[in-house]
Amino acid sequence: MTIISSPLRALIRKEFLSILRDPKTRVVLIVPPLVQLLIFSWAATLDLSHANLAIYDRDGSVWSQTWTERIAHASFVHQLIAVHDPGQMRRLIDTRQVLAAIVIPADAARSAASGDTVQVQLILDGRRANAGGILLGYLNSLQADASDTASAAAATPLVQVRYRYNANLIYRWFVVPGVGGILVTFVTMLLTALSIARERELGTFDQLLVSPCTALQIIIAKMVPALIIGCLLGWIMAAAAVFGFGIPFRGSLLALVFSLLLYILSVVGIGLMISAVCSTQQQAMLGTFTFVVPSVLMSGFATPTENMPHLLQVIARVIPLKYYLVVLQGSFLKELPWRVLWSLDVPLLAIALSTLLLATVFVRARLQ
Repeated sequence: MTIISSPLRALIRKEFLSILRDPKTRVVLIVPPLVQLLIFSWAATLDLSHANLAIYDRDGSVWSQTWTERIAHASFVHQLIAVHDPGQMRRLIDTRQVLAAIVIPADAARSAASGDTVQVQLILDGRRANAGGILLGYLNSLQADASDTASAAAATPLVQVRYRYNANLIYRWFVVPGVGGILVTFVTMLLTALSIARERELGTFDQLLVSPCTALQIIIAKMVPALIIGCLLGWIMAAAAVFGFGIPFRGSLLALVFSLLLYILSVVGIGLMISAVCSTQQQAMLGTFTFVVPSVLMSGFATPTENMPHLLQVIARVIPLKYYLVVLQGSFLKELPWRVLWSLDVPLLAIALSTLLLATVFVRARLQ
């Protein structure tokens, strides 16, 4: 009965009113997450669709012209510039007018007619390494699809590649759920981190100390609004991914809601710890950025955690975003088995209990 007592209800109501009555806070809760979801979903992509290339055809045969036309009409090529000497080719790369240059050797047609491999040279701009790597993959795929003569001469079986869960390799299907999870992390943690720091700056923190509420009730009152708002924001982001971007949802909605609840609890615990050790709202915002940015980098959102040094892999095991992103992306692109969901929810539960326990200790120390 103590947890649902009248003082606790009054504290929770006060926290909601302090959040919703502030115009700046309302804007932070609604506008930036939706705007950032749209911007990141369209800007943060590894698709390459407007590449400018230079081609140096030293052969001039029908075979090289046909191959050049095939590249010029590829969907990822914006402009194909024909060059006639190596100096012109180098200038185009140096001035960043082209991403890469293709050099067709003088004996290309003769090599293709005899069944030999044509050694086409590709010169990439190393200053744009990511785009160059993607372009290399596109050109290799294009060359593999166009090498009918070589395949027939070698009499090799045709290998068909299928991609499960995302057959067309639509990058937005992967990035949008992850961006939604990151935005939920940032908003929820910032909201919680500012709670106690805001009380100190407004001078109302001393009123909490003399109120009839216990320390546990004050902690719960700080948690409940952030928990509810974080869950609502998570559902809004998931709905935007399905209805706004057309990403299929193949998993269990109940499993995603349960994982979201565990994740928000862990984030709220971290936010309360940040708020307890900070004296001003500026310090709380800085502490939030200090935690969120490394968490995103080590969560596996952009790069696999398996490629990181062993020490960073160990640290990543205690980052809740690492587990929630797997649940989130797996719920959209495939139906995760319950045993996989359980193996991800157990660490989330352990992290949530640990962060909430530490947050209780930190906040109690501040209240005493």
